[in-house]
Amino acid sequence: MHGLAQNPLTVLIVQLIVIIGLSRLIGKVTRWLGQPLVIAEVVAGVMLGPSLLGWLAPDLMHSLFPDSSLPVLKMLSQVGLILFMFLIGLELDPKLLQGRGHSSVAISHSSIIVPFVLGAGASALWLYRALSSPEVPFLSFVLFMGVAMSITAFPVLARILSERGLLQSRVGVISITCAAVDDVTAWCLLAFVVSIVRATSLTEAGFTTLLALLYIAFMLLVVRPFLARLGARVASKDGLTQNVVAGTLVLLLASSWATELIGIHALFGAFLFGAVIPKEGGLADALAERLEDVAVVLLLPIFFAYSGLRTQVGLLNSADAWAMCGLIILLACLGKFGGSAVAARLTGLRWREASAVGVLMNTRGLMELIVLNIGLDLGVISPTLFTMMVVMALVTTFITSPLLNWIYPTAEIARDKVELSPVTTGPAPFTVLMCVSHGQAGPGMAALGRALTGGSAAENAQLYALHLISAERSSIHRLHEPRPPDEGALAPLLSSAKRLELSVRSLSFVSSEPSADICRTAEAKRADLVLLGWHKPLFSRTMLGGTVHEVMREATTSVAVLVDRGLSETKRVLVPFIGSQNDRQALALARRILRHTGAEVTVLHVTAPGSASQGPRGRALVEELFPQELGQVRFKVVEHESPEEAALAEASLGYDLTVVGAGSEWGLEDRLFGLSRERIIRDAPGSLLIVRHPLPSASPAVASETVSGLPANQGLS
Repeated sequence: MHGLAQNPLTVLIVQLIVIIGLSRLIGKVTRWLGQPLVIAEVVAGVMLGPSLLGWLAPDLMHSLFPDSSLPVLKMLSQVGLILFMFLIGLELDPKLLQGRGHSSVAISHSSIIVPFVLGAGASALWLYRALSSPEVPFLSFVLFMGVAMSITAFPVLARILSERGLLQSRVGVISITCAAVDDVTAWCLLAFVVSIVRATSLTEAGFTTLLALLYIAFMLLVVRPFLARLGARVASKDGLTQNVVAGTLVLLLASSWATELIGIHALFGAFLFGAVIPKEGGLADALAERLEDVAVVLLLPIFFAYSGLRTQVGLLNSADAWAMCGLIILLACLGKFGGSAVAARLTGLRWREASAVGVLMNTRGLMELIVLNIGLDLGVISPTLFTMMVVMALVTTFITSPLLNWIYPTAEIARDKVELSPVTTGPAPFTVLMCVSHGQAGPGMAALGRALTGGSAAENAQLYALHLISAERSSIHRLHEPRPPDEGALAPLLSSAKRLELSVRSLSFVSSEPSADICRTAEAKRADLVLLGWHKPLFSRTMLGGTVHEVMREATTSVAVLVDRGLSETKRVLVPFIGSQNDRQALALARRILRHTGAEVTVLHVTAPGSASQGPRGRALVEELFPQELGQVRFKVVEHESPEEAALAEASLGYDLTVVGAGSEWGLEDRLFGLSRERIIRDAPGSLLIVRHPLPSASPAVASETVSGLPANQGLS
């Protein structure tokens, strides 16, 4: 057993479990704090190193990360970085750099020059003497620190912009353009600095630079046209086959190998190869889809853990050391934020917009760590300075989201994300917002949408189909230009709607808060009903938990959850009824279905044993709610101790759809979903529509809308 514990493969497997698990666990906390996942991964890496684990339990750290395992971790982290830098190159769409005007050019140049000058100046006057050794060449140290201060984390910035809904805004377009220019410029500067560090003479450095320029020309003039033809072939024939993936990976590794031989680091070759792949034709998008999860979820956390093992916060063991660290953070923020914000203001942006650009450009994150590890590997910076710069990268990344929230509040961004529906003078249309997370929910929703509105014959109805793109998908060209609705999760719904002659407007945007964004969109579109899809939970017994429960709790309008079991028509509809507000809302929707489809509606009024007097009162209520359609409604009274059991017994008689109000009387908990087994969802043989009336805390202006087409004083709104 002891020998097994020391087996290198066993050690590596345990390391991967700990690294990935801890990163994702901390990621839950950072997501709750509004921080990007990179913060969690950096923190997890630092926690696993000597700064925390080595301080609290040194024996455990050495058992988990023995010295003999570090070379393996380093090599795996380098492979992960090669794939990641390739993905960053894929994300750099040249369209981002075209037609952006003089403002983006001026801001991007300022955001490189000002921090570079500050970093190089501080290194020449102070940092070199205080934190470097005589063996490190002065010029190499000064140039490297200038580049390290100039970095902007393009992928983290893209993630923040997508999560905040700023990609299509003026601030977002300028920021992402400047970050793209910064990335290209910074990596070219870094390649030049690395060539100087590795060269033994100025002549050799010049020769390395010449080879690098020739290699860049070769990639642009020879490799890029070949990849363009390959992309066209992929788009027009069989798609991205394994042979194409294998060939691409071989070219990627060859490019990394070539730049390593030239002397400008393998990561530059990976970045350059990704950048020259044409973004048209679908090749870049398909490659990102295939490789992103492996690189980001599996290999990249290894790099963070390896960086954490090299970060020794204990080296900052004096007030002077922390003062130096604080000064480095101040210089970094002053150079990046100040240079970007002032340049943005001088180009015509308001101070609010200019400050937002400055905050975004000050984000460093992962890209800074990559540069710092290169510097530490080359011996340009010491472990102490490496630790200070890691702290700087963490601080500048961590403050981005809070500052951006302060400058651009969520409510203001939400109003920019979707346009408010115009106010009309006539009767307000009955509006349904259909929220689709998975394509399989589409056909059932389309069938139900037609039953509720009457399809193309409806004179006063609107249907919207909403799909929220997960913010975890970091590819910027996919976030900036999402795939058409007929190619994604909305495709089955839109196809079914077309077949049913149903007019549906599609909506799609990136979201990190699905429930909140659904509620905001419903309010912006003045939706009378939010229709959610349902799928079986992966782990818990909760049937109506997660996003569904949050939308039911927060929405200011009626919410219905479709449990689709092959719904295609609504000839027979069952409505279990006791008398709650949710039950009345269910009756209101059943009435709409009856009016538009002529369905046979059965109202099952369940009373307690011995409560025969409740039957006439229930019938009177149904007569009140269905004044024109009473002849088409069957009314049944059942005495039963368990309303849920009575409803299940009736539903087994072959109904197409059961419309039931959410509530504990039907085994659907009002407040604590999941404490019961919610049998009606699990055991009902047909499709279900679970309806919730807006909670009393909902906005009065919205709650007073007539959701069912019936007057609000009848308790149906």
